[in-house]
Amino acid sequence: QVQLVESGGGLVQAGGSLRLSCAASGSFLSIGAMRWYRQAPGKQRELVATITTGGSTNYPDSVKGRFTISRDNEKNTVYLQMNSLKPEDTCVYYCNADVTNWSLRRYDSWGQGTQVTVSS
Repeated sequence: QVQLVESGGGLVQAGGSLRLSCAASGSFLSIGAMRWYRQAPGKQRELVATITTGGSTNYPDSVKGRFTISRDNEKNTVYLQMNSLKPEDTCVYYCNADVTNWSLRRYDSWGQGTQVTVSS
């Protein structure tokens, strides 16, 4: 089983920056694509960044040009650099990963979330 642990959330003023990290640990064969989602109270969870094992990335228009996802495959860690933050970026941010276990079964794994609050 894999555990995803996020860190780096906090309170920042509008226009500021934060860098989130998500480290995978435990017993697994491999990790495929990794993603960051976010969810505001009363709203659906929103995908904000995806990165493949090869480093290809994808973002929705709402964060494109402001957020950058990256990964360190040796450390099984994914990062989300968030710049030019806006109050509407205030959410709980979740890390997600495609995991393959030693039985070659693939499954989704989620972190516990980290709160990001952007003040105006």
